[in-house]
Amino acid sequence: MRRVSRRHVLVLGGAAAAALAVRPASATEGEFAHGMSAFGDLKYPKDFTQFDYVNADAPKGGLFSTVPSSRSYNQSFQTFNSLNAFILKGDGAIGMEQTFTTLMTRSGDEPDAMYGLAASGVQISADGLTYRFRMRREARFHDGTRIAAKDVAFSLNTLKEKGHPIIRQQMRDVIKAEAVDDDTLTVTFAPNRARDVPLYVASLPIFSQAYYTKHNFEESTLDAPLGSGPYKVGKFEVGRYIEYDRVKDWWGYGLPVAKGAFNFDTVRYEFYRDRDVAFEGFTGRNYLYREEFTSRVWATRYDFPAVKDGRVKRETLPDETPSGAQGWFLNMRREQFKDPRVREALGCAFDFEWTNKTIMYGAYARTVSPFQNSDLMASGAPSLDELKLLEPFRGQVPDEVFGAPFVPPVTDGSGQDRALLRKASQLLQQAGWTIKDGKRVSSSGRRFTLEFLLDEPSFQPHHAPYIKNLGVLGIDASLRVVDPVQYRARRDDFDFDVTIERFSMASTPGEALRTFFSSQAAAIKGSNNLSGIASPALDALIEKIIAANSRDELRVACHAFDRVFRAGRYWVPQWYRNNHPIAYWDVFGHPPKLPRYAGVGVPDLWWHDAAKAAKPEQTR
Repeated sequence: MRRVSRRHVLVLGGAAAAALAVRPASATEGEFAHGMSAFGDLKYPKDFTQFDYVNADAPKGGLFSTVPSSRSYNQSFQTFNSLNAFILKGDGAIGMEQTFTTLMTRSGDEPDAMYGLAASGVQISADGLTYRFRMRREARFHDGTRIAAKDVAFSLNTLKEKGHPIIRQQMRDVIKAEAVDDDTLTVTFAPNRARDVPLYVASLPIFSQAYYTKHNFEESTLDAPLGSGPYKVGKFEVGRYIEYDRVKDWWGYGLPVAKGAFNFDTVRYEFYRDRDVAFEGFTGRNYLYREEFTSRVWATRYDFPAVKDGRVKRETLPDETPSGAQGWFLNMRREQFKDPRVREALGCAFDFEWTNKTIMYGAYARTVSPFQNSDLMASGAPSLDELKLLEPFRGQVPDEVFGAPFVPPVTDGSGQDRALLRKASQLLQQAGWTIKDGKRVSSSGRRFTLEFLLDEPSFQPHHAPYIKNLGVLGIDASLRVVDPVQYRARRDDFDFDVTIERFSMASTPGEALRTFFSSQAAAIKGSNNLSGIASPALDALIEKIIAANSRDELRVACHAFDRVFRAGRYWVPQWYRNNHPIAYWDVFGHPPKLPRYAGVGVPDLWWHDAAKAAKPEQTR
């Protein structure tokens, strides 16, 4: 699953489109821009007072409670045992990012624009390699001490050296961060740095240098670290729930980027090991908001009394962001998955059409690309510009790269498409896996075995028919469900055959591509390169994406990358939907038009509606 930062959305009307012509201040000596983006386009001018999509008069107060729907770094959906969410060790608590301030924060109605938070502005050198951030003097940690440039320098250098491997990899183009004085931070980047690395740096948490002179940053801990964000750690019980209390005198409330946001007095996350049990918790009002990820539940179980009498509201909100990739990722570090013909055969054995119709109530479409639901996804024959990027790899990549991109086969929907199973058998035979005594074996006589690894049981029904089809092919496939802590350890160590993951790229992808698809990431413990992809062509195309000078160049490079990735058969794609099915107890309000790049805007943009909450239960 992807981790979406909490301010990620956008819709452009006529006035908004015109506003995109506004540009950041030039980077000449002494001038600071109030914001920045990958290609320099900013919607909001220097004197803007709030984001267009927020309710600036949203009331403060009340409780927002939910179950985790996104995670990052060492976090888990099912549990937590640490309040350090930025290292590899432990299972970090969901929501810890709310307790820290960042240099800048994203606009929800632009693809990648950021505006000043702890920093009031940024000055960019002509070569784009030096960024000077001007710190706000009013920015404070929760103990009242100032957030100075030295704290940011300490934070960035610490994360680069000791942070989670994904953080360290995304900061590989950061040469150094230095405090010129209390008010000025300088960050120096490597030549040919990834386009989005400065944006990533500006979004990282700021830690107190003084606090970490007495605490070990690299240790998993249940001591709440000194924060600086709009929330601080409140009550919690390890593995069960955690609350974050609003800092009522937070220094940032008056800033344009914070108007109408961070409205709840308490934000609470409940942890369940089982999705069905979590649903029952919602019906019993153990928590108040739920995004539904199980189509069976959405189609059949929202008929309980609170829905019928209006106490629980249901909405289906559009998702205009890249839906990304969800599927079974095949660990090519294992010998049986090294041959692409084997990987294609495994794809032929999965009957999406039957699964969608029978198990998922026809609620999903098939995923085919890591850029699903976006204009970055390739289609049709390559354009001339795409061919220019692809031609150097002719003979090194499959010929199909130079035609229409690969899409998974469409089955007859029977659950056991004989034509596709015959094709799968032929592919396995060609790859040297023959049938002996009804079992698929290699030339050395080793049997083809495969274990699916999961950390929660809700996906079991989706695996049963797939495992049955693999058995028809002579493959001994099994399913193992382990506890979340063991799953995280095995995932980080790449100790699995096949596992499910969902992630999506930003609307302006950059450095993160290296963490998912680069040869370097394949060897880094804890990285997102689950399949162990090590392709010189993909490595080179990632650099083309990162170096793109315009959004048109970016699209072309992403299309070329998509064609090569899909030709590699590194995964068995699953499914996606282009909307957010949500349900909530009717005590909330939210902006009528949520911004495109911020998902559903929870909890930041929502608020507690005291009038609704005061109504007698039976009238709602």
